[in-house]
Amino acid sequence: MKQKEQENTDSCVLITGVSSGIGFAAAQEFIEHGFHVFGSVRSKMDAGRLAEELGSDFTPLIFDVRDGEAIAAAARTIENMLQGKKLDGLVNNVGVAVSGPLMHISPKEFSEQFDINVTGVLRVVQAFLPMLGAGKNFAGRPGRIVNISSVSGRIAFPFIGPYAASKHALEALSDALRRELMMYNIDVIVIEPGNTETPIWEKAKARPAYQDTDYAEVISLLRHSLLDQPKSDALDAHEVGRIIRLAVCLPNPKTRYLILKLKFMGWFLPSLLPDRWLDLIFAKRLGMI
Repeated sequence: MKQKEQENTDSCVLITGVSSGIGFAAAQEFIEHGFHVFGSVRSKMDAGRLAEELGSDFTPLIFDVRDGEAIAAAARTIENMLQGKKLDGLVNNVGVAVSGPLMHISPKEFSEQFDINVTGVLRVVQAFLPMLGAGKNFAGRPGRIVNISSVSGRIAFPFIGPYAASKHALEALSDALRRELMMYNIDVIVIEPGNTETPIWEKAKARPAYQDTDYAEVISLLRHSLLDQPKSDALDAHEVGRIIRLAVCLPNPKTRYLILKLKFMGWFLPSLLPDRWLDLIFAKRLGMI
């Protein structure tokens, strides 16, 4: 039976990382369905552009998820605007992708990947939990937390090890958080998109190609065969945005939403195969053996 969505009158959500891709699509989706959206960006230029593009139902907030003081200031801003009302949803969308062979990734890059994709989520969650229902001074039904993970949070593909590790960690953080927040009736839902039309991988492709390592040829092949897939093979960010909204609005959402165009090849088959078989498939596809 199709679930009826909750009424959205005067509903408000916070979405981190709305300047482009999934975050921007999600902001549009919520606004189209009656929400007021608070959206984080890192520059005044993006804040002004989005305020113009998204209109009066959008409030830009400027903060980096690595900056605890800026997050706290944003929380005070939203609290003042809500005037005692609870926040209906928090969508943790900010993320970066560090790619390359783990043999050569610097520990600093690896740490930065986790600082944004995992610790950054924790900073934001801790700042906004009182407004979601963990505090006693806010009226309304408890809000929800939606964490944007990835199919890489379930399957670790080679050469995006730092990204996959951060998304595996985000999955664990989400499970633990969901169970700890049951006493407040605050639900935590994970969205796991596959390849999506988003700038995150364009930024990853701009990284050094490790031309002076044994992996140079393999990584070149990977960039052409996986990162440069036809757009027809990629998810539309607006479809992911729609699922994010449903995760906030449905009365009984799933704990996870795996979103893939090629679900059989991208999830079902890899999840059924023994690890050694999957290792061989990756290795042969990349010409490593």
